[in-house]
Order: sequence, then structure tokens, then C-alpha cells
Amino acid sequence: MQNAAFQALGLNCTYIAFKVARGELKGSIDSLRALRISGFNVTVPHKVEVMEYLDELDTTAKRASAVNTVNSIEGIFKGYNTDIHGFIEPLLKRKVDFQGMNVLLLGAGGAARAAVASLSEQPGIKKLVIANRDSERAEVLSRMGSSLGLKCETVTLDEVHRVSPESDLIINATTIGMGGEPSMIDQKQIKKGSIVYDMVYRPVTTDLIENAKYAQAAVVYGYEMLVEQGAKAFEIWTGIAAPREVMKKSLLGVFGEPA
Repeated sequence: MQNAAFQALGLNCTYIAFKVARGELKGSIDSLRALRISGFNVTVPHKVEVMEYLDELDTTAKRASAVNTVNSIEGIFKGYNTDIHGFIEPLLKRKVDFQGMNVLLLGAGGAARAAVASLSEQPGIKKLVIANRDSERAEVLSRMGSSLGLKCETVTLDEVHRVSPESDLIINATTIGMGGEPSMIDQKQIKKGSIVYDMVYRPVTTDLIENAKYAQAAVVYGYEMLVEQGAKAFEIWTGIAAPREVMKKSLLGVFGEPA
């Protein structure tokens, strides 16, 4: 996606993926400094820990308490969170009314933090329920949401089936579905007319998305967030407006958007 954008605008830049194991993050950041890299993205499981090794944090990173984009300015590594913009933009494009909305958020990692930060900027949300395997992390995220003005509570994953039928917006901020796993929420537990937002972008259509369609809920695909957060990162690195359509086409290929 980023390479397609660079090529479209004739920029002499290359985007390369590096796999960084847990426990190797500091060494990897030191290596990127030595390479004098211009910028990079950070993904799971490093979005929170990476903040320890950066020189500065943008307000978006501070708000989400997580970083997914780093820009190097004369060797100074500054962290940003473009997931905040990437998450909310597909909902704003659909002109979603958040007034009185009950929201269910699955997950409590870096992506979930960005979602909470984004939602806190939308007036009228009635309640945010956070479900996560690690209850302590869910509580930490709940306290963060409360500090940002949201009414938050936590539930265990076993309680998701009780909460989901009452939810106007269901967000999957976990990696469940990335490996083709079945969703923890089936079609009978999704309210007709609600919105289901799956941050998983590969596969494009997850089991959760399929269940949402059967339940006659509106869906937001993970690739939509991926394009928007990537476009924002591109603009931070280059100072140039991102070619969003080029980036989206490179993700979806010749088959185009899903029906």
C-alpha cells in the first residue's frame, strides 16, 4: 500500500516489513536509528512498549497511550497514533449518529486504545463495554476511557453473548479472525440495524463480518481503517496528501471492494 503510494507520486522511498519478536524491540529501534531511517510503523504486540524508546510523543500518541507511527526528524524519533484517525474516519463517512449508543469493544491492546480515544471525541455515547481475555488490561483501558469522559464497564469474554444483542456498535480490536478463526459472536447475538466493525483486514471478510451481514447489520471492514491510518502515516512522513484510491486499490487488487 505504501509502496504503491510512493510509486504513484514518484517518491524515492521504499517500505519494508520487519518481523520483531517480543524482547527484541529495543534492539530493533536502535538498528533503525543506526540506519537513519525516515520513519516506520509499529504493529502488535509493540504499540505500547515502543513508547519507552522514542524521543517525543505527539498528542495523538499521548491520548491513546499507544504508538503505531514514528517519524524521524533529524534523528529525533517522534511517535504518533494514526489509528485514532483511521478508526473513526469510516464511521464519520457513514454519518453515524453516536447519540445514545451502546458500544461493545472486544480487546484491550493498542488498537483498542485508539478506538477508545476516538470514541471519546464523539458526543452522546451512552456506554462503552470492554471485553478482553486479560481482565486487568480491560480494567486499565476502562480507566483510560473514564478519564476521557466515557462511561465504561468491563465484562469477561464469557459475558459477551449477553452484551452483544444490546449493542449498537460492536468493534473487534482483537486478532480473532486473522487466522480464519470463528467469531465469538454469532448472527443471533447481533442486533438488526446495528454496526459491526472488524479491525481485522486480512481476510477482508471475516466470520464476524459474515455473521453481521446475516443479522442485517451494517459492516465496517478492517481495510477501511488500514487505508485511513496508512494515509495519515504517509502524510506525516512526506508532508504530501496521500493518494488514498491508489492505496485502497493496491490492497483490494483487481477484485475491488467486497459487496
